[in-house]
Amino acid sequence: MAGRVVTGRTQRAGTGGGVPPTRYIGLEHVSLAFATKNIFTDVTQGVFEGDRIGIVGKNGDGKSTLLHLFKGTQEPDSGRVTMRNGLTFGMLDQRDPLDDNATVREAALEGREDYEWAAETRSREIVEALLGGISLDAKIGSLSGGQRRRADLARLLLKDWDILALDEPTNHLDVVTIHWLAEHLKSRWPSGQGALLLVTHDRWFLDEVCESMWEVHDGVIDPFEGGYSAYMLQRVERDRQADVRETKRRNLARKELAWLTRGARARSTKQKFHVKAARELIADVPPVRNTLELKQMATSRLGKQVVDLIDVTQIFEHAQGEADIDPDVAEMEASASRVDVVPAMYAEPQAHGSIEVAVDDLTDPRLVDAGVPEARQAAEQAARQAEEQTQESGADADDAAPEVTSAAQKVTVTGRKILDDVTWLIGPGDRFGIVGANGAGKSTLLKILDGTITPTAGHVNIGKTVKFAVLSQRLDELEKLGKYKIKEVLSRYKPSYIVDGKETTPGQMMERLGFESAQLMTPIKDLSGGQKRRMQLLLILLDEPNVLIMDEPGNDLDTDMLAVMEDLLDTWPGTLIVVSHDRYLLERVTDQQFALIGGKIRHLPGGVQDYLDMTEAIKNGKDPFADEKTGKAGKASKGGNAAASASVVGDSSSVSADGDSTTFAPKLTGKAFHEASKRVAAIERKLAKLEEQKADLEAQMAAHDPSDYEGLGKLNEQLQALTDESESLEMEWMELSEQLE
Repeated sequence: MAGRVVTGRTQRAGTGGGVPPTRYIGLEHVSLAFATKNIFTDVTQGVFEGDRIGIVGKNGDGKSTLLHLFKGTQEPDSGRVTMRNGLTFGMLDQRDPLDDNATVREAALEGREDYEWAAETRSREIVEALLGGISLDAKIGSLSGGQRRRADLARLLLKDWDILALDEPTNHLDVVTIHWLAEHLKSRWPSGQGALLLVTHDRWFLDEVCESMWEVHDGVIDPFEGGYSAYMLQRVERDRQADVRETKRRNLARKELAWLTRGARARSTKQKFHVKAARELIADVPPVRNTLELKQMATSRLGKQVVDLIDVTQIFEHAQGEADIDPDVAEMEASASRVDVVPAMYAEPQAHGSIEVAVDDLTDPRLVDAGVPEARQAAEQAARQAEEQTQESGADADDAAPEVTSAAQKVTVTGRKILDDVTWLIGPGDRFGIVGANGAGKSTLLKILDGTITPTAGHVNIGKTVKFAVLSQRLDELEKLGKYKIKEVLSRYKPSYIVDGKETTPGQMMERLGFESAQLMTPIKDLSGGQKRRMQLLLILLDEPNVLIMDEPGNDLDTDMLAVMEDLLDTWPGTLIVVSHDRYLLERVTDQQFALIGGKIRHLPGGVQDYLDMTEAIKNGKDPFADEKTGKAGKASKGGNAAASASVVGDSSSVSADGDSTTFAPKLTGKAFHEASKRVAAIERKLAKLEEQKADLEAQMAAHDPSDYEGLGKLNEQLQALTDESESLEMEWMELSEQLE
């Protein structure tokens, strides 16, 4: 594909064939190479006024480099970059330019006083959404990585730009803020004005914000009309017609298209799909997971009990900013302790209270894990004494542990309740996703599930056969293997595994995760961030756990590698718990989703959108859980999720936070089902006829006298009428098909 030139631009709908949009910036025959890798080869491509472009491609193929070429911070080897005079270009880079010694007010707000940014609606929303909970007097150098990122994004959005380029803007943002950012970008410019270039692995965000896509690969840029869903449809069709050799890549794309067309995402992107074409492309693609078979396999490996949280309460009582139990909670509370803190756009509900704990001594793990200062000091002192005695006697630490004088006492723990009297049952084969705001306590919940933290009250019952594995946000475990080559590390594991019913070697699994056989001799420390993340997942799967906990598994992965990981998880026969702000990934790999909000774990029958609806109600001063408190919804189960066990997975309904049965989607039965089936068949026949009529009209237009504008106009009106009728029928077909499934 070297030397290919991608030119031209499909005219945006709505221009009516009139004046074409103005070109803002462009590449003209640009080539660029780094060391031995060609990034771009003779590429010509432009950004036009009104463009909303999502940029995807493998890590290292040139997405960020493309933005730097447009910005002017990267020079091409040949060709040129042109920009219309007077245009302003703003860019969110992966490395921020903020001065460590500047305050947040100076760096992010550029010296604006409160009355200046708070007086105007848009600037107030930006500041509260991105800087909520952060002190404006804090030094940039004292902020966490996530806080710095939000400060830089706020700085950028507070200015007016003709072209806005964002490189991974959703990193470090929670689901609520990601949703806000999508709405902000959609309404930032009037229709047809401004231009947006967006590099992100968040596929929901791409679908929500972008109107066209660029795929960067093999030195070229391939343009596609529509958002991510439409891009997947066109990419599968392109691969089918081209008869490419990338069989694995093509099949993964078809599988993802099948999920997009059949799944929840299709409900909000119906207009982006041509139903007939999509159905033909995925006709032979099975459902992404055989849920029943996976649950049977998981039950045989795990038995009936996996993890049960019974009446669990977790309180944090700790000095401000000193807790290392939950980094989210520590960060939020440390910021809130300072003066001049920005009010948050969305104030996460918090539960506070006290619990009396009966203990024999202060080293009780319930007190230590609750952050009670005296308990932590006692535990540290006991550990020091044990170490000193071990050194003196040479005995094992267990034998040298100091005797503790037991005296039964009651200690009152007071503070914030991360979990408030929660009962949550997790069964074999359950695939649960968890969302929540930064600081809600998701990391704490995961540590309670795997036994790392002992809850302040209640019980955690873990099945005898459970073997946990945790894919954390940190790569500490992998860093310990840094000096070893991949081949040396893989040699420590079994020579073969059964994956998807086939015997597979660790090397084959490695290749499935995007590695090449030539990389076997590469030291772990020389891998990129994305490669380390994939290697981390591979080693975890080779350990053959039966309960897999994943904390933000999409970090550092491009969209193609996310699809590979999802494909691998589709055949994994165990219990899966995923925490992520990436709603696409969360809904793709899990069967049910839950929100950690206000100390409760609440079931989300409608997926992540249910959580966003809850937060929107709270922002508007309403209480989405009022029915629970007044008793109108019936008797609530403790923690809200007694039915979040294996018995409800795969069923058409579940039990919501208040214990009521909640139907996922309106299903048809009896006569209504029969009538809907007949209607679907009729629609399909009608769509086939309309396609024939449209093809005939297009042939007439092609053969028509080009100077006969009136005649062409009439034919075009007929074609538009047929297109409108087709779209209406396709919408009806989608809605009926969902009810018939």
